Amino acid sequence: MSATARIISFRKLLVRLRDELSLDMGFRLWDGSLVPEDWPEDAFTIRIADEGVVAALLRSPKPETLANIWVTRRIDFENGTLFDLLERRPQMRSREMRKRVGKRQLFTTLSRFLLVSRGGPWPLDDVAPNRPTDGSEAENKRNIAFHYDVSNAFYELFLDREMVYTCGYARTWESDLDRMQRDKLEMICRKLRLKPGERLLDIGSGWGGLCLYAAEHYGVTTVGVTLSENQIAYAREKAEKMGLSDRCTFELKDYSTVEGEFDKVVSVGFFEHVGFDNFPTYYKTVKRVLKPSGIFLHHAITRPAKRDPRDNRVQSRDQQLLTRYIFPGGALDNIGGTVQQMEQFGFEVHDVENWREHYGRTCRLWHDRLNANYDKAVKEGGEITTRLWLVYLAACSIAFERSSARIYQTVATPRRQGPSVMPQTRDDLYREV
Repeated sequence: MSATARIISFRKLLVRLRDELSLDMGFRLWDGSLVPEDWPEDAFTIRIADEGVVAALLRSPKPETLANIWVTRRIDFENGTLFDLLERRPQMRSREMRKRVGKRQLFTTLSRFLLVSRGGPWPLDDVAPNRPTDGSEAENKRNIAFHYDVSNAFYELFLDREMVYTCGYARTWESDLDRMQRDKLEMICRKLRLKPGERLLDIGSGWGGLCLYAAEHYGVTTVGVTLSENQIAYAREKAEKMGLSDRCTFELKDYSTVEGEFDKVVSVGFFEHVGFDNFPTYYKTVKRVLKPSGIFLHHAITRPAKRDPRDNRVQSRDQQLLTRYIFPGGALDNIGGTVQQMEQFGFEVHDVENWREHYGRTCRLWHDRLNANYDKAVKEGGEITTRLWLVYLAACSIAFERSSARIYQTVATPRRQGPSVMPQTRDDLYREV
């Protein structure tokens, strides 16, 4: 069958889809034509760059196929983003959609693309398959570099001015990103009950935002550890500029090799990199370096627990994509598992707070800032990385909004007899700043 006949048939199918499913979106096909023909040029439109897109998705209807097509711009959006697509998608099951469109027209049209070349390129096929991390320092360093060492300038395009790459805290939903991250750093310091002269260990210290804030505003001495060379260089330079080098030390090392004793230990957005088999090492390390009178704040993304505990390690297809293309070696615990293991390794849990909706907003703000700086991001990190990050941030925002992902701050202390080191109430956490 000729290419002309195929595109005519496909155009008719799209017209049927729009009518039967009441789709509020248009389509621009590889010959430049619009469906419907009178669709406004400034309206939300899905652009399909070549007929190989249809052939590829027909032969391999998997998330990996769609990811390759997306990062190479063979499928794209005009006048909108992934959020616009989700707002316009039909609110019905796939079976109902197929029933409305009609199996015969679907089969007749799509079968014409079975022998068409899938086209290319397929850059994500070269990314190593996902596998659990073995917990070694060498592999941890590779995994961290894969995600964080794109370039500092790339992250500056969408993070706040303090370069905080974890969930913000919205005292009001109108707070901007800078305010959310400042309020998050303040809340963490309050939960840790920081006092002048104390030593704080930050496991996975990123670009140093928390260490620098705690030293500047609470008079503590901080040690931050990370395996990202880009982050270490940035944090050390910033500490020097702020005149805090004498109180803020940043070390390029694996968290499990940290030595010394600390009054407080914090881990914000690091645990997701540890891996299920290495959870005991993580908790044992914190217990080893934390003073008996100390406080530990654990901040981590979780997933809902499964009915059968054996299924808690099983990843969905979306999670497999995330760990393969964005966070290699990553794993998400559930909050029950977190609390249980803290108790098993000698901690007493005092507070557990869910920040799910706060992270949904944070990821949306990151997405929108990156999208607004798209051209700069492409120059800095490349188009494939930029487009991966856009869909990753959008998907995360949606996951937190829908509660398929959650995030908790858990405060604990080493188990002890007698009075706790924690105050009687938490009133002081919520005073105005």
